[in-house]
Amino acid sequence: MDGMPLNDMPWWRWRSNVRSALHMLSDPQFQRECWLAGRAGYGDVTDAVYRLVEDTWLDNWSAEKYVGTIFRDSQEASLVDVAVLRVLRIMHQVGPDAPVSAYLNHHAWPEAVRAARDAHVRLATGDGDDPDEPPRSLEVLQIMTRSA
Repeated sequence: MDGMPLNDMPWWRWRSNVRSALHMLSDPQFQRECWLAGRAGYGDVTDAVYRLVEDTWLDNWSAEKYVGTIFRDSQEASLVDVAVLRVLRIMHQVGPDAPVSAYLNHHAWPEAVRAARDAHVRLATGDGDDPDEPPRSLEVLQIMTRSA
């Protein structure tokens, strides 16, 4: 998120959390090397889902509600909605306390990863960032979203 204009969107902290979650949910290599391996500093699938829906309530209503505050346009919102629905469907099936392997081995996980990737690429590109950079640690996200 180096290129991200942090004051560009009114609710940029929420956008940062959503982007972080989508980034991690969209990267199978990251998931294997960090989540599956238990690497510290990156949380797990449940942490990512929590960042995705915690403040936004995207588990209760459409991202369209946040166009102009978190999301730049309806295309971003639509892609986020698809990703949220696919990931939450799996979470409800395997449970929030399931091991990472239960998510990664779920038959619908590749579709959820693709949806998260589509949303991540759109948001990262909209912020002027390289969508192929590896996800940042939760510590870096916390530093980036501190109040000045």
